[in-house]
Amino acid sequence: MAGRSRGQDKNRRSGQATVEYALLFIAVIVPFTFGIIFMAELLWVWHSMIEFTRDGARYATTHCWESDGSNVLAYMYANVPANIDQAEFQSANENAQITINYYTVDPDSGTLGDFSCDSDCTTECMPDVVTVSIQNYTFTRYFATYLKFPAIPMPAWPTSLPMESGGCDTSGNCLP
Repeated sequence: MAGRSRGQDKNRRSGQATVEYALLFIAVIVPFTFGIIFMAELLWVWHSMIEFTRDGARYATTHCWESDGSNVLAYMYANVPANIDQAEFQSANENAQITINYYTVDPDSGTLGDFSCDSDCTTECMPDVVTVSIQNYTFTRYFATYLKFPAIPMPAWPTSLPMESGGCDTSGNCLP
């Protein structure tokens, strides 16, 4: 170390530490932080959609059934839980479709079959089970598409519940 003072050597090492920290920050810490944010958003949507289909199924079991499910759809469009993709679920959308299916239970085999009736919401003609689900929803975030990551297809989150009152009280009056 002839010709170099201790101060010059120390400055050189602190510069090296700064470069190493910058490389670590860019290569590890930033991507890790964005990955955590991405997973948190994904889990937030996942949880809120599970609750969303459950709430829709609860509504369907206690309100008048309509063959097209329009009353349940109107309720669900008006009561989308807060999440980052809330707008995807607030109206009829080709990317995220809410489906409502009514079924009847075969008393002999216990299997479900499609329910049909000539009139909507009567005490004489009521489905046994309702299923609410969300079809064709994919989770996409902007920075993930920028990095060429594919969209994540989400499950349908089907929720099936037995019809309770079917929207009708004991006197035969139905709730919309």
